[in-house]
Amino acid sequence: MRQNRVLWLLDRLEQESRADALIDAVRKRVQALPLGDRRDLLHGRGLGHPAHPLLVQVPIGSWLSAAVLDLYPGRTRGAGLLVGVGLASAAPAALAGWVDWADLHRRQQRVGLVHALANSAAVGLYAASLTCRVRGRGAAGRAYGFLGLTAVAVGGMLGGHLAYRQASGANHAEEIPHVVTQGWHRIGAVAELPVDRPVRRSVDDVPVLVVRETGGEIHALADRCSHLAGPLSEGTVADGCVQCPWHGSVFRLSDGWNVRGPATAPQPAFDTRVVDGHVEIRLRQQDRDGQAPGEGEAERRRMVTEDHGHGG
Repeated sequence: MRQNRVLWLLDRLEQESRADALIDAVRKRVQALPLGDRRDLLHGRGLGHPAHPLLVQVPIGSWLSAAVLDLYPGRTRGAGLLVGVGLASAAPAALAGWVDWADLHRRQQRVGLVHALANSAAVGLYAASLTCRVRGRGAAGRAYGFLGLTAVAVGGMLGGHLAYRQASGANHAEEIPHVVTQGWHRIGAVAELPVDRPVRRSVDDVPVLVVRETGGEIHALADRCSHLAGPLSEGTVADGCVQCPWHGSVFRLSDGWNVRGPATAPQPAFDTRVVDGHVEIRLRQQDRDGQAPGEGEAERRRMVTEDHGHGG
C-alpha cells in the first residue's frame, strides 16, 4: 500500500532544517519575554495539562459559527460579531501556543512553526473579513471568512499532528503506574548512593531517579520528565527539588509535584525503605488500601524511620 500523502508531507516537514535558524531566533525571543509567573499560567500548570488547546476553542468556535451564519441570508451582522470575538480571543491563545512551542524538541518546533504561520494567516484573513463587513462589502467579507476557515483547518490539522503524532503537551510519565509491578523492588545498597546527588536506577526496565539527602532520607521519582521525557537523573538537585536538564521543569522530591513548568503534570513518586542496608522502592498509589494522601506519606516515613532504627 502507498503511504498517505499528507503523512509523507508531515514527515518531510519534521525533517526540514532550512528554517532552524529562524526557529532559534524566535525561540530566544519567546523565552526572553518578561512573563514571570504568568509563563506557568500560559503553560497550563494549574490545569494539569496545556492551556493552549483550551484557549483555541474560542476563536475556532466563533469562526466556525460565523461561517454557518454566512450560509444564511440576513445573518451577516451576527457573523461579523463572531468574527470579531474570534479575533479578540486569538491573541491569548497564540501567546500560550508560542510559550509551549519554545520548550519543544526541534522536530516539533518545525511543525509548530508552520502551524503558527497557518493560524497567523487565518487571523489576517479574518481581520480582512471584518474590515470588509464594517465597510459594507458583505460578499468580500464572507469570502475572506471562508478562506480564513480553510487556514484554520490547516492549522488545526498540524496542531493535531503535534499533539497526537509527536506527543507535544502529553504527559510522558503517564504510563509508569501501568508498567511498574506492585510491591517492593530492591534497587541497590544505601552505601552506593551519593549524598544530595541524583542517580538513576531501574525497576521493571523503567528508569527511576533516586536521591539520598544529607539527613539520610531517600527519595525516588520516575526519571523521565513528564514534559518531554528528559532525564531527571542528569538534572540539578537543590532545596528539596530536582530540575530537568532539558527544559527546566522543577519537581519536588518528596512527592513529585511539579513546582515549575513547562511540565504540567507531576512525576510519579515511589515509597522508599531500607532493608538490611539495601534500598527498596514501590510505586506510591495515593488510594492504596483506602489510604488518604497524607496517610500514605506518613506510612512511608514510619517505615524509613523503623528501618534506620533497626540499623538498616
